[in-house]
Amino acid sequence: MGKNTFKNKHFHDEEAARAWFEAARWPEGPVCPHCGSLKHYATKKAGRYRCGEKECRKDFTVTTKSVMERSHVPLTSWAQAFHLYASSKKGFTASQLERILGCEYNTAWFIHHRIMEAMRRGGLDLPPMGGPGRPVEVDEAYHGKVEVPRRRSRGRIPKPTKGGKSGPADKRAIVSLIDREAGQVRSFHVPAADAETVAKIVRENVHKESRLHTDESRLYTVVGKEFAAHETVHHAAKEYARGDVTTNTVEGYFGIFKRGMRGNYQHCAEKNLHRYLAEYDFRYNTRNLTDGERAALAVVSGIGKRLTYRQPH
Repeated sequence: MGKNTFKNKHFHDEEAARAWFEAARWPEGPVCPHCGSLKHYATKKAGRYRCGEKECRKDFTVTTKSVMERSHVPLTSWAQAFHLYASSKKGFTASQLERILGCEYNTAWFIHHRIMEAMRRGGLDLPPMGGPGRPVEVDEAYHGKVEVPRRRSRGRIPKPTKGGKSGPADKRAIVSLIDREAGQVRSFHVPAADAETVAKIVRENVHKESRLHTDESRLYTVVGKEFAAHETVHHAAKEYARGDVTTNTVEGYFGIFKRGMRGNYQHCAEKNLHRYLAEYDFRYNTRNLTDGERAALAVVSGIGKRLTYRQPH
């Protein structure tokens, strides 16, 4: 962020903020979010429009059917928050937002989680990653303790490893895939990073003609045979790259995520981990945009999404 970032008018003037949000959401002019009609006319209240279709005739604003719907937070605060989350590489906490906006913590938390939801991608319409001859890196990571420890057979609770660490058994599992040529990442919080779970994610997200790059983990032995090539690096033998075969890109992404979670957020409820991953995925996938472009894209990505719960966790 530059030193003059918040001197822009839309961070301080409500009408300018409304115009900025409308330009991001409706570059060609207001569109009814209820029926999709371009016909509309302004009402007496600034920023409120009425659909011109006889079958609709519903009122709407730039926040209708978005993560900002029914929010009493000023648009200037929303504009500042979108910019802060879009421009902070390692995250921006609700406590920090509370101080910047001068609002209550519950309000900052409300904004924080809705912006993370706006950044979240998903659905079956996402195209497969990779393609003929293109490398896709896959790896798993573990961060934070699970809230309910998993028990092994006969009720045994996993014990620490010889190195004094607890190992992955009582930690939250994350699987990430990176299309190296496209520079895109997709991350998933899974109950357990076992062969069946990992294979399902890889099958559903990677083009069959891709070159799958992993470490020596046996999680990928079977599913790797379903792709054009399955190439591995042997980390136990201190091999981290062999030609263009490597998992350094996805591990670099994990490094950014873990530094942000430990240094900034420090804690998040397990049920919300998928949103934090979505936030880091979004910034990584849009890293070639300017902060302003990234913030505007986050606004657009929040269309059609809602969160209704309020309790901070």
